[in-house]
This record gives sequence, C-alpha cells and structure tokens, in this order.
Amino acid sequence: MRVIAGSHRGRRLSGPEGTALRPTSDKVREALFSILGTQVSGGRFLDLYAGTGAVGIEALSRGASAVTFVESDPKAVQLLQKNLRTCQLLDRAQVHVGQTSAFLARKDWWGGPYDVLFADPPYAALDELDILIHAWRPGLLTEHAAVIIEQDSRTELPASIDHAALVRRYVYGDTALYLYGLSTSESTAS
Repeated sequence: MRVIAGSHRGRRLSGPEGTALRPTSDKVREALFSILGTQVSGGRFLDLYAGTGAVGIEALSRGASAVTFVESDPKAVQLLQKNLRTCQLLDRAQVHVGQTSAFLARKDWWGGPYDVLFADPPYAALDELDILIHAWRPGLLTEHAAVIIEQDSRTELPASIDHAALVRRYVYGDTALYLYGLSTSESTAS
C-alpha cells in the first residue's frame, strides 16, 4: 500500500495483517481522487471507518487542509497513527477513536464543516449503512460537499440519503463507489 500522488507520492504505508481490515485498493483510491478532482485541494476531508488511514492520507498528500479520521478498531488506529507519523502529517490530522455513530452525534468533535465525506463501512454491515443514510446533521458538510460511500459492488444503496442525491455509481471489480451531492443548502445551517 502506498500514497499514489501529491506531496507524499510513493510513500509506503503500513497495512494490516490477515483479513480483519480491507484497505481501499490503490486502484480504487486513484479512481476516488479522480472523481473528486480539485475538490480535495484546500478542503476539509472526513474519513469515516478510516482503517489504516490510506484514503485520508492520500487526501492530505493531495492538498487537503485537514482530515478527520474516525475508526473504532484499536489495531487499525495503531496503524493509522503509525502511518500519519511516518508521513509527518499529524499536524493536519485529527483522529477520533470510536464508533462513527458516536462521532456523528457529537458536533463538538467535528473539525468541519467538511468538503468531502468518505465512508468505507464494513461490507454487508447494514446497520452501519443505515447510520450513514440517516447521519446528516446541520453543519457537518459544506453546501457543495461530495459524499462518497465505498461498498461491495453487489450492494445497492438508495438514490437519495436525507439531503443528498445519488449523482453516480462507479464500479471497480468487486468495489462500488457511490457519489452523492447535497440537494439542499441545509448542510450549512446551524
């Protein structure tokens, strides 16, 4: 696993042993940042179910001003913090150890509003998908934020989630990326 582009291009990241974690592949990460384009540079990025932090670290390498990582698995958090130290990115990173639902419920924990929300919940974890579908809170996202959810390509997500509408579904082998765009300005309300 490596950083694909930006200021830390080619930097190796520590990955998990075994199959407990499923890091986003280099191919899918490259596609993700191609989809997001210039939206990452200078923006605030939220990486839910962050795992080893590869996606958020890629965002920092590509110019994100700050990334908030949320991860509940202690072993993954250790890898995430190791990767941030290795890349010397701790100054632009905020790591929350705990469940995504708890983070989303606590506005005082947010470093947002965020320009990009990326979520990679465990595949087939319908309870986690339900959390994401109903997670939007005023102030979480900027008015023009992009929301991308990574899932198994056999999973079908809804055409809209709260105040976001499905823009496009991208498939890369066994992985699908669902791009949602906000359909109202309620994201910036306080």
